[in-house]
Amino acid sequence: MKTKYMKDVFELKIKVVAADIDTLNHVNNVVYVKWMDQVAVAHWAFLTKNNSLSEYVWVVLKHEIDYLKQAVLGDEITVKTWVGETRGFKSERLMNFYKGSELLMKAKTVWGMLDAKKFKPARIRENVLNVLQPIK
Repeated sequence: MKTKYMKDVFELKIKVVAADIDTLNHVNNVVYVKWMDQVAVAHWAFLTKNNSLSEYVWVVLKHEIDYLKQAVLGDEITVKTWVGETRGFKSERLMNFYKGSELLMKAKTVWGMLDAKKFKPARIRENVLNVLQPIK
């Protein structure tokens, strides 16, 4: 995976390998969900590289996924992600998966932020919001 960050969009490139392919000879839906998690973790690590915010952890509350086109063995996929609406203890992460300029899949995940010690919801305050949505 290669990473790139431009403005508020974080980008990763993924090469489709044999383990990603299902019996229909395309990338399995579960693989996309695994990639979504990997991209979210990489983006959070990038955003918090100067301040780990280790007092918080994130959990998935909801996924909405639209599978539009297929990816096959050998394809190079570009994943673009950015943070959407954030309030309370919830934050949306949006992702688009592309092969070249062709949109393959789009997704919205609602994440919940928890206190890392108590595993209870923690309100997203300014210190986290400043990391998720940098000043423009």
